[in-house]
Amino acid sequence: MSFSPGIGYSQLIATSTLLTYYCAVMAIIVFYLFASFSSTLPWSYCKPEWELCVDSSNYDVHVNRTGLLSSSELYYLKEVFHEVETIDHGIGIPDWKLAGCLLLSWITLFFLVIDGVKSTGRASYFLAIFPYVVLLCLMIRGCTLPGAVNGIIVFFKPVWSELLNPKVWYAAVTQACFSLSTSFGSLITYSSYNDFRHNIYRDALIVAALDTFTSVMAGITLFSILGNLAYEVNATNIEDVTKGGMGLAFISYPEATAKFDILPQFFAVMFFFMLFVLGAGSAVSSLNLVVKMVLDLFPNVKSWKVALVTSCIFFLIGLVYVTPGGQFIISLVDYYAGSFNILVIACVEIMAIGWIYGVKNVCKNIEFMLKRKVGIYWKVCWGFFAPVIMIVILLYTLATAEVLKYHDYEYPLSATISGWIMLVLGVMQIPFWGLYQIYKKEGSIWSRIKILTKPSASWGPLEPAIRKEWEDAMSAELELNRL
Repeated sequence: MSFSPGIGYSQLIATSTLLTYYCAVMAIIVFYLFASFSSTLPWSYCKPEWELCVDSSNYDVHVNRTGLLSSSELYYLKEVFHEVETIDHGIGIPDWKLAGCLLLSWITLFFLVIDGVKSTGRASYFLAIFPYVVLLCLMIRGCTLPGAVNGIIVFFKPVWSELLNPKVWYAAVTQACFSLSTSFGSLITYSSYNDFRHNIYRDALIVAALDTFTSVMAGITLFSILGNLAYEVNATNIEDVTKGGMGLAFISYPEATAKFDILPQFFAVMFFFMLFVLGAGSAVSSLNLVVKMVLDLFPNVKSWKVALVTSCIFFLIGLVYVTPGGQFIISLVDYYAGSFNILVIACVEIMAIGWIYGVKNVCKNIEFMLKRKVGIYWKVCWGFFAPVIMIVILLYTLATAEVLKYHDYEYPLSATISGWIMLVLGVMQIPFWGLYQIYKKEGSIWSRIKILTKPSASWGPLEPAIRKEWEDAMSAELELNRL
């Protein structure tokens, strides 16, 4: 449909923005990875200059240590980020160690996409398989620790009352989009390299099933180790030893490894290397999308040149996130340019496909490609449940939006305005390019809209033989409808 090029531009902006801070998280992982090779894990003990600190290796929640912080938390705040309490007076300058880790992350990504999908395809075997090997080893280790069962029980124990909380559904939808990479455009980019009759139905089921399996496997691994941590510090609730957000990976897990009696460095190295590989795998798909979209606009430019320039620009932007106030910026960008933006794109995409292009046309396309009928379940989901549920969640999120906070700190007005500018810049691509397409056409407004909401003349299979088959099938259907 010529009416919707703005979706692609919106995806480009959203993916580019998220990619810049995603690599900043990878830089933190690299920092911890190098630190894990120390003879003594640096977050397991307090440094002399850290006041109100207690060693993570000796931490006990039942001992009266009001106002004290564990060494793993102070290591994250003071040694890694040198985090400030507010950004009212600026975010500071980039930390040279984190900047070096960020540079290493971008160099890795550049070489993974230097030859486009060829280099990515070669690396995908390692990027996809290695994390499962490490995750399996960590899960076995975690499940054999004292107290692991209690953590696993907490992981699987449902809180039924939360099903009535719309914020939980918003979090679930956005997490599903991030986890499955839907609405980012990377799946469409990769699938464009498939054969026309490739079994996408099978692939979709496999990807969704593996994603769920991986999430459960990772949950068991983390919560078994958190259960052991709660056991070691005599905590009655897992929540007492759990940090939210990135603190789960960079505070809670390191704190748990600090208490390991056997090879704590080995398990720390394996954990953070696994996170880096997972991060690289996700970031590569996003970077490939950006490179592919730029090449579509400038087809005569070499792929490696686009990858190099993109990596350099995004590295420079990413320096913002490795400043003392970087965590505040990451939270701001994630909320406005990430979760919310992707939710809007997902709503527009599913409405464009299900309502404008039409479920009937989608089903005909799939039946022609796969030579199989589409079940009623998918038709109802695409035409009703999915778009309606997504729209309701989006409207509720808009109606109940609150002032963004980082911990207990309320962002200044300038930061909030910056966040809304990022959001509007991404979302407004959709109506802007739609209106631009209407402006270029001739005729009445309604006739222009009707033309732009129909498939273009070039729509259909690219290969001549399959296209001929497609045109014959469409002609036969048209003749049948006339009878």
